[in-house]
Amino acid sequence: MMPDPEDAEVMKKIDGLVRRYGADRSSLLPVLRDIQSTCGSVSEEAVLSVAERFGIPPVAISGVVSFYRFLSEKPQGRFVIRLCKTISCDMAGKSLIASRLEAELGIPFGETTKDGQFSLEWTNCIGLCDRGPALLVNDRPFTRVTVEKVHDILEHYKSNANPGRAFEFDGTIHETFIGRLSFDRLKPDEALKEVLQRKKPEIIDEISRAGLRGRGGAGYPTAVKWSLTAVASSKEKYIVCNADEGEPGTYKDRILLSRYPDLVCEGMTVAAHALGARKGFIYLRAEYAHLKDRLAKTIEKRKRQNLLGESILGKPGFDFEIEIRMGAGAYICGEETALIESLEGGRGEPRNRPPFPVDGGFRGMPTCVNNVETFLWVLCIIARGSDWFRRAGAEKSPGYKIFSVSGDCERPGVYEFPMGVRVKDVLDHVGGTEAKAVQIGGASGSCIPEKEFDREISYEDVPTGGSVIVIGPQRGMASIACNVLEFFAEESCGQCTPCRIGTRKLLEGLKMMKSGKCSMDYWRELASLCDTMRLASKCGLGQSVPNVILSLMKHFKQELPELADQAYSHGNGG
Repeated sequence: MMPDPEDAEVMKKIDGLVRRYGADRSSLLPVLRDIQSTCGSVSEEAVLSVAERFGIPPVAISGVVSFYRFLSEKPQGRFVIRLCKTISCDMAGKSLIASRLEAELGIPFGETTKDGQFSLEWTNCIGLCDRGPALLVNDRPFTRVTVEKVHDILEHYKSNANPGRAFEFDGTIHETFIGRLSFDRLKPDEALKEVLQRKKPEIIDEISRAGLRGRGGAGYPTAVKWSLTAVASSKEKYIVCNADEGEPGTYKDRILLSRYPDLVCEGMTVAAHALGARKGFIYLRAEYAHLKDRLAKTIEKRKRQNLLGESILGKPGFDFEIEIRMGAGAYICGEETALIESLEGGRGEPRNRPPFPVDGGFRGMPTCVNNVETFLWVLCIIARGSDWFRRAGAEKSPGYKIFSVSGDCERPGVYEFPMGVRVKDVLDHVGGTEAKAVQIGGASGSCIPEKEFDREISYEDVPTGGSVIVIGPQRGMASIACNVLEFFAEESCGQCTPCRIGTRKLLEGLKMMKSGKCSMDYWRELASLCDTMRLASKCGLGQSVPNVILSLMKHFKQELPELADQAYSHGNGG
């Protein structure tokens, strides 16, 4: 039997990818991403071929493919359109765009046109919350999409032989209101040159005195994480920049990476010097593929300038390389152990701890994971001193924080505020004074009602990774809660039962509440389930899901049918 010419071509491509990336398990995700991009799917034949070359069972390869949204064993169209459906884009009117896309293409979401040109998909937050409704066509973003623009975008791809050329709707994705940021006043590589004049422990001591806590949301003390990595006896250590922000309403990393790519690389290099690491990764979320070329050019430029590579700035033994690794569409990979699993070529499922990444992270070696913003504040602290940083902020939350603001306000954008800023002051600044609620920290955060706008955004009061979604008086809180629970239900990695089943049960219960069909007994069961999820879920995703239901019932029960209100009064009430 003669081999299928198409299969032979796929095998040839796979051989080339394996030669390019290597057959180490950690190269699996880059190989699968490129197969998806060039072939339109990771077919059964491709899975078998990759399994043979990597020495991995085919079922393990299929498990990886099925985990990530941007990989598919089912053939997709030449152009995959992904329309964002999470909170900010929902508030911006994504439903009208969805209807127009279906009408223009003649297919529902989840299908591919008969000519194989277009696939239409829903997707969760793509980090364009300030410019919604937003969508991706393959890796290219389109923002503030209108019904009229839908036709123009589709015609462009239907008629243009070279759809990669400049397009009139591009070039706006980095245009947002940006207040004055401290990073604007940093001199290039000032901090890097400074740390070379200091002993390594002094660098960590400076960060410790500043009281910097990780700006990704968890708020773990940066100096503690660095110290634990530094004292590890292993000769092989890794620095990872977590650029996988996927929290609905959070898009600050998009702005920071596009505006300060040199500074991000410098911050990682400072960390490498302090901790004794020789290799670093920027884990860039799939939705930010449009930033990859800019980052890659920055890395190459820094190599030419002797700011990366061997003997950096002429210091013998100071060697550090940065590699960009792309995610493939999974919110959970923002959790540091899930991110490391993904880096190693696996499903992005959180690990049991201990060991912690500082002891056994990437390839079992000490690994320090910080987010984009944290690396930038490190540079400010080194350049200006810990006292400068501590002069702002709250007692247990010193310094400044970058916020992504979207929703029902006049000036959505990226802002810098001192930690401890009141919710009311943020709203005054962004033109959101008519808000009835503010979602702080994205889907996994806290919903703050108007009566609590005097509360402070800090680790002592209302913590956040940076997302601020302003909710106007015209919005139905139950519908917003449904949107959030749908997000969680889709993004749960499925590894632990409380989260996998619990998210769907809470979503089911909320829909019953909206329709007045939720009995008191059933609500009591849901309230009990919230407690179980908080205690038994493996990671922060499952632990934070109950916030949605409990906040709705505590602050906005008047928007639910009377039966649900009575059920709340007889339950444990959150």
